Amino acid sequence: MSDTVVVGLDVGGTSTRAAALSLDGACLGTGRAGGGNPTSHGAERAAVELLAALRAALAGVDPTRVRGGVIGLAGAGRLLADPQGRAAFDRAWAEAGLRCPYRVHGDALVAYASGTAAPDGTVVIAGTGAIAAQVRDRCLDRTADGHGWLLGDAGSGFWLGREAVRRLLADLDRAETPGELGRRVLAELTGTSEVADRPRATVDAVVQAVTRRPPVELARFAPLVVTAARQGEPTGAALVAEAAALLAESVSRIRPADAADPVVLGGGLLTGDTPLAAAVRAELARRWPTAPLHAAGDGAAAAAWLAARDLPEVADPAALHARLVPPPA
Repeated sequence: MSDTVVVGLDVGGTSTRAAALSLDGACLGTGRAGGGNPTSHGAERAAVELLAALRAALAGVDPTRVRGGVIGLAGAGRLLADPQGRAAFDRAWAEAGLRCPYRVHGDALVAYASGTAAPDGTVVIAGTGAIAAQVRDRCLDRTADGHGWLLGDAGSGFWLGREAVRRLLADLDRAETPGELGRRVLAELTGTSEVADRPRATVDAVVQAVTRRPPVELARFAPLVVTAARQGEPTGAALVAEAAALLAESVSRIRPADAADPVVLGGGLLTGDTPLAAAVRAELARRWPTAPLHAAGDGAAAAAWLAARDLPEVADPAALHARLVPPPA
C-alpha cells in the first residue's frame, strides 16, 4: 500500500499549497507557491502557481507512483465550467509529470475534510468571505451564503471591516467622538485619528479613502476589530458578537435543529485564537449542544485524503484520514 502516492492541493487567493503523501501516512514532499485561484488571478497565472507547488512537492517522488489527486479551491464550479481554465490546469498537471486523473473540489469540502473524517456534517468558514456548507456522504450537499461582499458574506472579515467603518461614520454623523476602534480605523484611513472641527469634512475624507480602493479591501480592518474585542472595547465586542450570530444563522439555514453530527470551523477568523472563534463556538454549542466542534487543519493533506479515499485498496477511509491528515495544531 505504501508504494501508492496521492497528491493534494489547497489553492487560495494568496497561496497555493501542495502535499504528496503515501497511503501509510508518510509525507513525501510539500510545496508552496503564490495565489492560484483562477477567479482572482486568471486561469493561466493560476496554473503557473499550481505547477510550481506541484513540482516542489514531487521533487523527490517518482510521479508514476501518484495514483490520484485533488485540487481544492474556491469557485471550483467556475473552473469546471470554463474549458480554457480546465485546459490550463490539465497542462500544469501533465507538465508536473502526472498521468493519473485529478478532481476539483470546492474549498468548503476540503476545509471540512481537514477537520473530520465523518461522512456527514457541517463546515462554516470565515476569512475575507464567509460560507456555510452541509456535507453528506463526504460530498457537498447544500451551502448558505458565500454570496460575495456585495450580497452576503455575513460575519466575514469584509463584513467586520465594513461595519467598523460604518459605525465610525455613524458617530461622525451624530457629531460624537469616536470610540477607540473608530479612532484606529480613522487613523488607518486618513492618517490621523483627529476629527475636523466640521465632522462632515472627516466623513467625506473617510468615504473618499474607502471608495478609492477595491471594496473587498475593507477586510483589512478585521484585525483591528478582533484586537479591539480582545481588549474589551465596546464597539469591537459588539461587532464580534453580531458576526458570530450571523455566521450561526447561516449555518441554521442548512443544518437541522436536532443535528448531532460534527461542525468544522475554517478560515483565519475561526481557526485561530480569536474572540470571533470563541463567540462562534459558544453560539454553535448553544444551538447544537451535542455536536462535536472541530477546527479545520491542513487543507493540502485533506485534499490528498479526498483523492485517496476511493482507491480500491482503501477499505477504511476513517483510518486513512487518521494517517494522512494531522490534527490541527
